[in-house]
This record gives sequence, structure tokens and C-alpha cells, in this order.
Amino acid sequence: MLEHVDVVHGLYYLFMHGLFELFGPSTTVLRLPSVLAVAVGAACVAALGGRLAGNAVGLGGGIAFGLLPSVQFYLQEGRPYALVAGGAGLSTLLLVAVLQGRNRKTYWGAYSLVVLCCAMLNWLSLLILPAHLATLIWARAAPRVHACWAVASAVATAGVSPLIWFSLGQSAQVSWIPPLTWHMLIGPAVLLAIAGLGALLDGPRPGRLSAATVGLPLLAVPQLGLIGLSLVKPLFVDRYVLFSMAGLALMIGVILDAGARAVSRWSASASRWFLPAAVLVSSIALLPQSLAKRSPDSRVDDVLSAAAQVERLKRTGDAVLFVPAARRDTRMVSPEAFTGLHDIALVESPLRSGTLKGVEASAVRIREGLLAEQRVILVTDAPEAARPAVSARDRMKNSVLREHFTPVADEQTRGRRVTVYERLSPGP
Repeated sequence: MLEHVDVVHGLYYLFMHGLFELFGPSTTVLRLPSVLAVAVGAACVAALGGRLAGNAVGLGGGIAFGLLPSVQFYLQEGRPYALVAGGAGLSTLLLVAVLQGRNRKTYWGAYSLVVLCCAMLNWLSLLILPAHLATLIWARAAPRVHACWAVASAVATAGVSPLIWFSLGQSAQVSWIPPLTWHMLIGPAVLLAIAGLGALLDGPRPGRLSAATVGLPLLAVPQLGLIGLSLVKPLFVDRYVLFSMAGLALMIGVILDAGARAVSRWSASASRWFLPAAVLVSSIALLPQSLAKRSPDSRVDDVLSAAAQVERLKRTGDAVLFVPAARRDTRMVSPEAFTGLHDIALVESPLRSGTLKGVEASAVRIREGLLAEQRVILVTDAPEAARPAVSARDRMKNSVLREHFTPVADEQTRGRRVTVYERLSPGP
């Protein structure tokens, strides 16, 4: 299957396959790696803050990382992005350890390996390398450190380069990402403003390693780098740079510490309660959003609900059609809901073809098959998520349904649309 689609997630699929073999396939096994990875990421942010600016900054940053809405969302997802975020925190901690004089050979080797593993899970995580370079330059690291970083980075990049090269041939997978617009930049601008405030409060000086020299580049460089890449090819999706939230959390830790110190000027006892109070207020304020992200409504592409609609609307002998062909995942997830339906466009199943969508007939054969049917169930995207048909097959499907059929039932459910069509009576 990876030959045709999702090669970029091959390592993650292999990892999860191993876990399923060991512990059985379940939602808990699917989500637990992401939960543990976020815990690792939070611990790394706490350790970074402690090393660079004191335990108060570390504690505040570590807690902030776990409370960030985007992190909250992906810690419950069976996807590799939380794992990358945890790895990014670990690689940054290794870099800081080297800059503070730890065992360089061992640490550089571990650094290169962690960066490579993260890149194998999501090769856009390589944007962490220029972020770390910015830290080295800002902290005026010794030339030998720059050289070691260059070697470690080159090894990691070389290791993932075959994956990058092969995955470029599957770039159609991200064709759904819309072009960059000004309103899409509002979120990154707000995050950079918060981090900028933290950097001002930290007061970094050239040549001195600090929370700002580590945290600000860790947030800003990946965000700006992804924006730059999106000007060439639309790629701007926040989860691709989820790992940069470690930098934001570190800067929030600085802000919280500055707030506690400001409070201590008029009440030393009150300053001790500043962080717990800030965490409590933040948790309460974010609770509605946190609960919403854990609800079914937060899933904008609900294949289970769409399959349930198909099962309710179908009649034995009906034909079923998917536009685009990738919407066939509805049937793959819930095959029992499609029992008795004839997949009119399919000539080779996803399993036999080793693909996610299967192999469909030519546009001409699809037309002939459709014209022989009386009822057709169409599974497609909801209007707000629909994109113009690209393939000749999909254009033919839409054309025949529009000209020779009429809709008799139409249901929409969280990103999917299920429409039942009946054949028009032939004219006199």
C-alpha cells in the first residue's frame, strides 16, 4: 500500500502494527502513544525551563504545554504528530545539554537519532534544524559546536532523504490543503506575539543561553518556515508544526514567572499562589474547548456517522458510488453497513490492489454501469468540504447523476454527505 499512498506515515503504521500485535487493536492502544508522547514533551519543556531560567519557568512551561488546545487535540489522536512533538522536545533538551557542556559525542549521536526518528514520522519536523541553528547563532556557540551540529543534522537529513524523495511522488495526498490566505496567518501571528512578549520579559543577551534563545526560535522558525513553503505549495496545516508548541510553552513559562515576580513585589505570600491560580483559571477557561475537542462534533470527517446513514437509507440491490474515490474509506471502516450494495465503479478492491481507494473502472464504463441502475447511493464530502471533481471518473459520475437521476434523500453528517438518487423516467 505504501507504494501508492501514505508512505510518509509508514514508520508510524509499522509502530502501531507492532503495538496492536502485542496488546490487541483497541482505542486505548491507538491513543496511548500520543498521550505518553505529550507527557514526554511536557517533561522536556519543564526540564528546559529549569535548566535555562529556573524551576518556576520549567513548571509553568510544562503545565502550559499540556494545556495548549492544539496539544490537547492531538494527544488523543491516533496520529504521529504528538510523537513528533515529544521527540522535538527531547532533541531540544539534548541540544541544550550539549551547549551546557555535557558528554558531546554521546549527546550528538542521540540528537541525530531523535531528529531522524521525528523526520521519519513527519519529515516537515526537519524545520526544527534551522530553529536549533538560530539558537546556536543567538547563543554564539563555539565553532566546534556548529560543526558537530552540522554533522548530526546532515546525518539525520540524509537518513530521511529517500523517504522525502519517494513521498514527493504522492503529493496528491495533500491536494486538499487550501492556498495560504491572510486570515490563516492570524493564529501564527498571535502565537508569535505571545512568544515575543516572553522573550522581552526574559531579556536575552547575545552570547548567553536563555529560555528566549531556545524557545522563540523553536516556535518562530517552524511556523515561518511552513508559511514560506506554503507560498510554493499549499501545506499550511497546524499539525505539521505541532512540535513548535514546545517553544510557545517555554515562553509562557517565562511570562508566568514574570507575573509571579511582579506580584511578589507587594506580597510574597501571594506570589506563591500565582502559578496555581493561573493554572486553575486557564483550565477553567479552556474547559469548554477541551470538552468540545473530545466530543464527536470535533471530528469533521466522521465516517461512522456516514456509514450509519447509508445503512438506514439503503435498499438491497442499490448501487453505491463514492466521489472522490477516497470516500470509499466509509465502506472500509464499516463494511457491514454496505451489505447488499453494489459498488458500481470498483473493479479491484483496496485489499487486492494494495491501495486505500481501490481501482476504479474507466469513465465510460462507469457511465454505462450507472445508466443500468435505478437507485444509487452517493457518498461524498459535505458542501463546505467539497472540492471540484478532478478526475474524469468523478466528473462522469457527477454528470450522469445530474442528467439522468434525481435526489430523493439527502443527509449530511460531520464532513460527509449521503444522497440517494433515483433514475428519472424516460421522456415520451
